[in-house]
Amino acid sequence: MDLYCVMGNPIEHSRSPWIHARFAELTGQALRYERRLVPMGGFDAAVSAFRADTSGTARGCNITVPFKFDSARLAQHVTPRASLAQAVNVLSFRKDGVHGDNTDGIGLVNDIQRNADVALAGRDVLLIGAGGGSAGVLGPILEAGARRVVVANRTLAKAVTLVQRHAVLALQHHASLEAQALHTIGGAFDVVVNATASSLAGGEVPVAASVLKRGTLAVDMMYGPSTAGFMAWARAHDAVPRDGLGMLVEQAAEAFDIWRGVRPPAAQVLAELRALVG
Repeated sequence: MDLYCVMGNPIEHSRSPWIHARFAELTGQALRYERRLVPMGGFDAAVSAFRADTSGTARGCNITVPFKFDSARLAQHVTPRASLAQAVNVLSFRKDGVHGDNTDGIGLVNDIQRNADVALAGRDVLLIGAGGGSAGVLGPILEAGARRVVVANRTLAKAVTLVQRHAVLALQHHASLEAQALHTIGGAFDVVVNATASSLAGGEVPVAASVLKRGTLAVDMMYGPSTAGFMAWARAHDAVPRDGLGMLVEQAAEAFDIWRGVRPPAAQVLAELRALVG
């Protein structure tokens, strides 16, 4: 049987096995999908061990925090969107080597536009963080037609690097793109995306509430109990909170299509998952 997995650290919270099992059931695909905890510094060895698993044929992996940059380095062939992001969250094992892609951005954009019913065209977007999560979503946000995008990070230099890498894409889509430090963000935004690990670590929201206005869509790319602080913060300032479950399902649907050549019913699975987790 074809084998797939999600690799990360931590990983016990991951809903990916349930999502892909449901995708497989609904599309008639035979596969097995599991979680794999990867020790820090042990990513390459973990991928090698998975590929050597004799219980089936390893076909691919989803990669989550904090290994998306490691995954990009390991991949021998990468898509243009993954190359721009310099971060890979989908590995495919093929005859000509290891292929890498990044479905985070299109997953986020699809969730915002299809499931939350918020068009990104002409909107002002704040992206908090400049790590692997942000790197994966910035390009698709620009491609969706955002008017202005601010990348804010605790270390300004990292935000500047990310912005510079996307400068040509921003020009092509007539978007304003800038980097700011967390404490210097000016103005309110239509969409605020938290791409930091602050929720996962149980930390406070790292920006002032002045970035929100009534009706701002405030999206935490994480999901589960750890997002409670961000969700409450958004709600308290008249914003519309949204966790990362929709993004998770939508990026998984993209990965499933890459691996199997079949588009699963993402909206149906998202509704079922929300009912399951309450």
